Amino acid sequence: MNPSTPSAAPAPVTPHVPSKFAQFYALTKPRVVQLIVFCALIGMVLAVPGVPTWPDVRLALIACAGIWLVAGAAAAFNCLVEQQIDARMRRTAWRPTAKGELSNPLTLTFSAALCALGSWILYVWVNPLTMWLTFATFIGYAVVYTVILKPMTPQNIVIGGASGAMPPVLGWAAMTGSVGPEALILFLIIFLWTPPHFWALALYRVEDYRKSGLPMLPVTHGNEFTRLQVFLYTLVLFPACLMPFIFKMSGWLYLVAAVALSIGFSWYGFRLWRNYSDALARKTFRFSLIHLSVLFAALLLDHYLV
Repeated sequence: MNPSTPSAAPAPVTPHVPSKFAQFYALTKPRVVQLIVFCALIGMVLAVPGVPTWPDVRLALIACAGIWLVAGAAAAFNCLVEQQIDARMRRTAWRPTAKGELSNPLTLTFSAALCALGSWILYVWVNPLTMWLTFATFIGYAVVYTVILKPMTPQNIVIGGASGAMPPVLGWAAMTGSVGPEALILFLIIFLWTPPHFWALALYRVEDYRKSGLPMLPVTHGNEFTRLQVFLYTLVLFPACLMPFIFKMSGWLYLVAAVALSIGFSWYGFRLWRNYSDALARKTFRFSLIHLSVLFAALLLDHYLV
């Protein structure tokens, strides 16, 4: 090439735009919904004594599908309501609604369609109780928590955590047509687990929440107070995790796992309280996910192996 000849200008880089399917799928918060369905499945399994029959398996699969659809609808509605907040937070700025990739009417229609389809499946193919409980959970999360509580009080995650704790109850109701005390024990575990799990995240994302204008506990009451609350909740959660063994829902395998996991979570909470760092808050948040997943997996294994 002649040095005196000007080189061609580089072609402009076209930003990657996800497909519509990928955008709608992202609205459902897949990882969160997977955990919801997993917790519901635990409730289903524990509600059926012994090895499930094919009709039990079929019913459980249909119930999981219905719960997934309604949970995805709630997540999409949450993205719609919080799109301006999401756009200001690094953790959520990638969401299609925050980036303006999906219009509000389209997102609302998508959420309504998922909720209607999931509710219909649960009502017709499972039972009305499960449908109404699942729909009430949708209202609790999408409206009561997202619209009312979250922007109003730093205790939003404590009160709104009741919706997040419902999946095992939904699973139990799907298989039995009722809500037993065993299901309420599982509800209690998730209800008490939610605040330390979420506040550990909020501690190292505090600037995001401050920019968003949401009254999260680290913003309104400070880092030290929030750390103490995380630790205290891990202590309260400990005996709740032992209740399945105490009430003969499980055996020694679950007890060993529950004690080990609860000691670990409490130890993380104590260290976070006494010697804070963002890195430790991240580790505490990640361990909280391991805690709940392994705890319920141990409960599942114990149900069949012991």
